[in-house]
Amino acid sequence: MPLLQFDADFPVSEAEADAFADAVTDLYVETMDADRSYVAVVVRDDCHLSLGRAIDGPKVFCSADVRAGRDEATKREFATAVMAEAAERFDVPEQNLKVVFTEHAGAQMQGVERVGGDWG
Repeated sequence: MPLLQFDADFPVSEAEADAFADAVTDLYVETMDADRSYVAVVVRDDCHLSLGRAIDGPKVFCSADVRAGRDEATKREFATAVMAEAAERFDVPEQNLKVVFTEHAGAQMQGVERVGGDWG
């Protein structure tokens, strides 16, 4: 189960958060060849967010906890797609967008009904 957590330093309405979560889930499913039912998305808004090299304007940070095994090109494709979505949807300058991946073995990702397996 991937966990995609977004922190924004501006208010995001519930409707905007739902639409963004749907768009991000679609991007993850398409890019990472994953099942939609396993994707978890968190949107936290209106918080203090300091990013090195940021410029004036809104900021968004994504912490992507994913299963290990995908190549760097695939992760980069997802990261750039997510940043483009946030930039367009929330008018965030490119310099104010960051994504960090944390990779986990499949067994570290668990639900009530199952333990995740290895990628591949």
